[in-house]
Amino acid sequence: MAAATVTLFLCGDVMLGRGVDRILPHPGDPELREPQIRDAGDYVRLAERANGPIPAPVDPAWPWGAALGELARVGPDARVLNLETSVTRSGDFASGKAVHYRMDPANLDCLCAAEPSACTLANNHVLDFGRAGLAETLDSLSAAGLRAVGAGRGADEAHRPAAVPLAGGGRVLVFSRGTHSSGIPYDWAATPERSGAALAERAESRPVETAGRVTEAIRGTKRPGDIAVVSVHWGSNWGFETAPEETAFAHALIDGGADVVHGHSSHHPRAVGMYRGRLVLYGCGDLVSDYEGIPGYEEYRGDLRLLYFAEVETGSGRLVGLRMVPLRARRMRLEHAGDGDARWLQGALDDAGRGLGCRIRREPDGSLAAVPAAAV
Repeated sequence: MAAATVTLFLCGDVMLGRGVDRILPHPGDPELREPQIRDAGDYVRLAERANGPIPAPVDPAWPWGAALGELARVGPDARVLNLETSVTRSGDFASGKAVHYRMDPANLDCLCAAEPSACTLANNHVLDFGRAGLAETLDSLSAAGLRAVGAGRGADEAHRPAAVPLAGGGRVLVFSRGTHSSGIPYDWAATPERSGAALAERAESRPVETAGRVTEAIRGTKRPGDIAVVSVHWGSNWGFETAPEETAFAHALIDGGADVVHGHSSHHPRAVGMYRGRLVLYGCGDLVSDYEGIPGYEEYRGDLRLLYFAEVETGSGRLVGLRMVPLRARRMRLEHAGDGDARWLQGALDDAGRGLGCRIRREPDGSLAAVPAAAV
């Protein structure tokens, strides 16, 4: 008898602030305090200059485009995304930051269109509008019926996993952690006396020890039939290199009981790895964002996005298969990538993942698949 499996949908950063918020039905305050851009509408104009007019206001589902059809076709058992945007009307810009993301709470229908099972918040934009902005974010997500994980009104709430029930029994447990390497300030860390994000404070200098604190929580929560996903916001925005401390952290998480490591922070997809039969996504890239028509870093093809569908055994946590669907951002909407773009992604990810336990091949339907390196 075949082992029971679940299908997880995983993706990278969902950034519904700035330009995306401007095209939705209820745009908030457009003020920005960036060195070059002071009005969020300028990001809409950059996208339109690159790819044509955007019919604002758009339907709340517009930014997801072709992704929603893929989600409906696959029907994953759980959907996990990194929400890299404060959901607030606050004007309390966090000091010392060049970029701030916020979306108006009235636009949460856009996030709900993807039906996320868990929204991870341990990232470098969740406190862009201070602790009052974080409180409004948490309240807004809760009011919309969305599970938030990775930030809270204190350390216990911030570190507590989201538990997504599965139809056949068992749960997907989602643990959300962020590292300083992704730009999270140390004073954003949640403590018993202070709200904030779940910061893995020494992941760069002591990756194995830091992973041990996460896996202790996994062992204290996980039951037979559960799948443990550790969602990690780490590393720089650009570049295909995988830092040794990231690999050490990911492997220590799996050694301690994690079944999937879901990494994000980079603005483009990074390497895929396999370790002890488990999946490590080193960087899922952006999924929904206003990064369109912005000059610089063109060699990384940040306009190309991926949907990750991982099939995992419920008994063992082992990866059965990973299918990735290539998309392209155009007019702040996701569309299917062309053949040449899909081939470029396959080559870039295959090169980036050499030595990390898997290879990337292209499937007849145009999707990408990760296979164990030994099988190639």
